[in-house]
Amino acid sequence: MSGEADAIASAIIAKWCAGFATLDAAALSSLYSRNAFFFGSNPRLYRGRAGVADYFNGLPRWRKPGAAFSEVQAGHAGPDLINMGATITFDFGGERPDLTVKMSWVLMREDGDWKIVNHHASAKEPLV
Repeated sequence: MSGEADAIASAIIAKWCAGFATLDAAALSSLYSRNAFFFGSNPRLYRGRAGVADYFNGLPRWRKPGAAFSEVQAGHAGPDLINMGATITFDFGGERPDLTVKMSWVLMREDGDWKIVNHHASAKEPLV
């Protein structure tokens, strides 16, 4: 089952990175569940696709943003549920220093497609 979880997570990661490269809030929010919870780079909890779109629309308009996932781990938590954890390095085209964070997603089958139902980013550096 792990191979299937890896393939599903990889497909979503590819779409997510493509959307982030153009800061396309509509494309990015379409990857999320209608009931998504989203903690990104600020303290606010965003909810649902509209909340996810608000988050991405509120980001600075970097000229050449990019995101590279590494250390990806994915596994089924149930037949319609996948946990995923990874490290993401964000590249802002030299407009600000790169940022590396830990990311966790919960993916859920919704209306026959896999969607991100929970998105949580946190500092890569130890907090304690």
